Amino acid sequence: MIIDVHTHINNYHEDKVTSLEECLGRLTDAMAANKVDYALVLSSYKVTKDRPSTRQVVEAIRGMDNLGVVAGISYLNYNHRDIREIGEYLEQGLVKGLKFYPGYEPFYPNDSRLKVWHEMAIEYDVPVMFHSGDTYAPTGRVKYSHPLHIDDLAVDFPELKIVICHVGNPWIKDCMEMVYKNNNVYADISGLVLGDFSEKFERYLKNEIEEMITYAGNPQYLLYGTDWPISNMHSYLKFMAQLDIPDDRKELILWKNAAALFKIDVGKLKAGKYN
Repeated sequence: MIIDVHTHINNYHEDKVTSLEECLGRLTDAMAANKVDYALVLSSYKVTKDRPSTRQVVEAIRGMDNLGVVAGISYLNYNHRDIREIGEYLEQGLVKGLKFYPGYEPFYPNDSRLKVWHEMAIEYDVPVMFHSGDTYAPTGRVKYSHPLHIDDLAVDFPELKIVICHVGNPWIKDCMEMVYKNNNVYADISGLVLGDFSEKFERYLKNEIEEMITYAGNPQYLLYGTDWPISNMHSYLKFMAQLDIPDDRKELILWKNAAALFKIDVGKLKAGKYN
């Protein structure tokens, strides 16, 4: 079983017009080709013709039980209508988490402006996900996206479930300490490469992830994610297959941790009822 906690249906090729429906179709085709049982679609911190809003994503996947939504939140631009709308989606179970984008926007994870969102996530018992590490765009400011900044938030909000996206790459060792020290902190392995892994880079990251598990212990904190379409699903599964860890630990990473954290109905997954 495979659960991908980090995908998008944004159009990353702005010079080529691709509709939301086409992006969604490409995602479900990629899932089927790689036998991915369930995926979370993360909306963006900004809404453009190439980046659909949370509302558009929720509507687009309605009735598709093999997909869930994580709502992208803008630090700079949210308003009371956004808070009300996301609150209603959480109440209805239509959103399974919140995603923030430090580095792409200029803020640290423990900024008081986000307190209302953290309290909402605690109330509805959903995780908050934070971009961490390098940014896809060179205009990002990585001083805001260092994984060590998660520590203050984890300590101030011990009931808040926090996911460090991309294992903080290139600061994977600092991410190790965050998940080791804080019981409420998780990490996903998404977005470590653009497209396919090269053989050399795959070996490097294999050692890094194995070292992380050796340091931080049994990986109840680690989540499988790809950052599709930026990263290739097939190449990611090949990378996972090469990790030198026992199969039961791979199962934790590939789906068990995500199913528990995001409250995904594993009974339906096992029965093959998701379509």
